[in-house]
Amino acid sequence: MSRRRIGFWYRLAAVIAKPPLVILFKRDWQGLEHVPADGGFITVVNHNSYLDPLSYAHFQYNTGRVPRFLAKAGLFKSSFVGMMLRGTGQIPVYRETTDALNAFRAAVDAVERGECVAFYPEGTLTRDPDMWPMAGKTGAARVALLTKAPVIPVAQWGANLAMPPYATENRFRFFPRKTLKVLAGPPVDLSRFEGEEPTPELLREATEVIMAAITELLSEVRGEPVPAAPYDHRKARAKQRRRAAEEGSK
Repeated sequence: MSRRRIGFWYRLAAVIAKPPLVILFKRDWQGLEHVPADGGFITVVNHNSYLDPLSYAHFQYNTGRVPRFLAKAGLFKSSFVGMMLRGTGQIPVYRETTDALNAFRAAVDAVERGECVAFYPEGTLTRDPDMWPMAGKTGAARVALLTKAPVIPVAQWGANLAMPPYATENRFRFFPRKTLKVLAGPPVDLSRFEGEEPTPELLREATEVIMAAITELLSEVRGEPVPAAPYDHRKARAKQRRRAAEEGSK
């Protein structure tokens, strides 16, 4: 399938967003050659700032293959935001459904139409104290195994230095001028999972492979070693609750 047209609404969003990005940030982009020229594919990206969707979208926009992000279905109902989301081809996720597959049906359809669907597998901004990717959710792996589309890992760093996640003070730190670093890698090898029953265990294993690929790329970007194990926010919260309960019982 040939490249799809970017379209009026995505170009309008680029006209609005690109000038401040160019003015406020330097860029260090690598791995553009790994973004497929044709056909549907999935990108999986680490998430460490509210600004990083703009950083990553700018990177990929320049390849001619724009990303279609997943967004809560409710956002599409609002007037201006919904109009922009629909116009730029963003993808609603119906999280209220009890069927995990139907929750991502629109993403599957988009990939099969030859689109790029961008996942933030962590599901939220990282809560790792050192800003490494957390343990991921299984949505990207589920869509990848169903569509057999290439999964391109992407690591980004720099937006978090300008807008740290969960910051309560000095939220914006644009100066001195930061560098937005984005590195795309070769497709993640998920071949050993193909043709198997997508059990929760298998999806978790495939997700671990995906997250490991993202983390390896981020290690290269940061010039730091990969952590021994990914941060698991649920386990960390459970540990905090146990500690609080123990202290309260003393």
